[in-house]
Amino acid sequence: MIIGKTDLGEFPVLLAPLEDITDSAFRNICRLHGADLVYTEFVSSEALFRAAVKSSNKMLFDDTERPLGIQIFGNSVEAMRNAAVLAEANNPELIDINFGCPVRKVAMKGAGAALLKDIPLMLSITNAVVKAVKLPVTVKTRLGWDEDSKVIAGVAEMLQDAGIQALTIHGRTRAQMYAGEADWTLIGEVKNNPRIHIPVIGNGDIDSPVKAAEMFNRYGVDAIMIGRAAIGNPWIFDSTKAYILRKEIAALPELNERIQVSLQHLKLAIQKKGEYKGIIEMRKHYAGYFKGLPGFKKVRMEILTRQSFNEIEDILLNLVY
Repeated sequence: MIIGKTDLGEFPVLLAPLEDITDSAFRNICRLHGADLVYTEFVSSEALFRAAVKSSNKMLFDDTERPLGIQIFGNSVEAMRNAAVLAEANNPELIDINFGCPVRKVAMKGAGAALLKDIPLMLSITNAVVKAVKLPVTVKTRLGWDEDSKVIAGVAEMLQDAGIQALTIHGRTRAQMYAGEADWTLIGEVKNNPRIHIPVIGNGDIDSPVKAAEMFNRYGVDAIMIGRAAIGNPWIFDSTKAYILRKEIAALPELNERIQVSLQHLKLAIQKKGEYKGIIEMRKHYAGYFKGLPGFKKVRMEILTRQSFNEIEDILLNLVY
């Protein structure tokens, strides 16, 4: 799959943009373990318009994270155009527009998935962003606002005509949030539409290599995007590609590897954000890193009370099962 000048190879597996998850430290770890393309946390165009430092910092990344897309969201044509220009100045491989975020604080302000209820504004924003930058522009969206308005088939053609170079579809409506099972049938319909010539990336409920291979084979998508299943589990990218390309079933990482990678992740988080914030933001990953280990809940609770890297390192290095 090729987006712009970036060749992502055959059967690429991508890390989804996740707020408060896909920061620089985690993106680095996922790239080391096989993610073919990673994205920043979504960046508010309105916050950039107000020159908010926190939002500007979300666009920063290391070359080790490439290829990378910066994702922006908003409901104003002017603010989104401005955000795209600022994002391009950071020189990512692409700029992604979020038309799919379902969370209340975004959708109730007319951004994210709310644009699925205002297609003319969605297209105005897309046209403005495409014209404002030289980098490839892509879109991530959902099937529609609710069960009665699954508009993705028509919207996909309009977004392509507006100039986007790839489309990611999450197989749920906004009303579903993250509940129920993702419906990939409409993703497949978009991919197999003879009018669609841009890459179509499927997203939703990919939690294992077997599931990823099934979605590739059944629906013919150009790439798979993995979100929540990657939290504390960066190995899912390498293991997915090993299964898809060679039918190899990777063994679960041994305890020592889990410890070493989690500590590497923690070190990167501290380097980027300082010890206190790095430790706090790492906490959401431990359940994934040590999933399935008997008795780890007690150890995790102990880790959550520690406020220095050395204390956490001592606890993890002394784990014995």
